[in-house]
Amino acid sequence: MDPELEGSTAVHVTPIGQVLLCDGDSHTILQVDNIGCRKLATLATKRDGINGPISVCYNSNTDTIIVGQWDNNTIFVCKVK
Repeated sequence: MDPELEGSTAVHVTPIGQVLLCDGDSHTILQVDNIGCRKLATLATKRDGINGPISVCYNSNTDTIIVGQWDNNTIFVCKVK
């Protein structure tokens, strides 16, 4: 398994089957393969404002990723293509 996936705190599967993962240890939101073992892309990091992610969801109506965060009690919203 990819070491970046070891701190996973939440997972979300989009309507088209993309797997999104919160990693609380590295403060990142990742897209992973369909079995959750290999990182495909880093979607957001601490540099973008991610801090202690605990939940992730994709809204297909607005093309946004919504992230609940533990460390600062805020919701992070990121537009994706």
